[in-house]
Amino acid sequence: MQFLSSPVVPRPKLQGGDFFMSNNSNNIPVRLIAEIGVAVAISTVLNFLPLFKMPQAGSVSLEMLPVLLIALRWGGKPGLMAGVVYGFIQLVVNPYVIHPVQMLMDYPLPYMMLGIAGFFSVRKNNGNDINYTKVFFALLTAGFARFVIHVLSGVIFFGSYAPEGQNVWAYSIVYNGSFMIPSLILCYIILVVILKNFILRKDMR
Repeated sequence: MQFLSSPVVPRPKLQGGDFFMSNNSNNIPVRLIAEIGVAVAISTVLNFLPLFKMPQAGSVSLEMLPVLLIALRWGGKPGLMAGVVYGFIQLVVNPYVIHPVQMLMDYPLPYMMLGIAGFFSVRKNNGNDINYTKVFFALLTAGFARFVIHVLSGVIFFGSYAPEGQNVWAYSIVYNGSFMIPSLILCYIILVVILKNFILRKDMR
């Protein structure tokens, strides 16, 4: 992920997951790993800089944005990889573990789901522009997959936190939706602004 200007070197366009089979495998994977590292680092920083707190607890932030950008720029498999790495970093810097399965459902698995966005082809048919409707559905699918895992974790492991008389499913859905929905909307808005520069750069053609 290039956040600073640098000389552009023409490279072949890669489809989702094709980086493993690229003829330039000596160069592309190194670059990919570097971009994932930068994305995970930025996501970690963004997690510590929430935009605002929700009444039900939980924070609205842009932590998903770099992982989603990796997925849309490189494809599904790299996106899944970036999400898993970020999930484990979250486990290290902000751990709350009561059960091994809960650990998986609250850290690597939900963030891995963000990589699903990379399995969507978001270019228009001419290949020279972005189809932002497809970007929307890519984020919606990836975000919903993460949301489902968090909701299940909440029902299974944190149902006792629900107010007396409230359905545990309703509690988990409201709790997780209260910060995930605004976060996804903000990520989409920012991606509309920046995505074209990252996906249609000459060095990715």
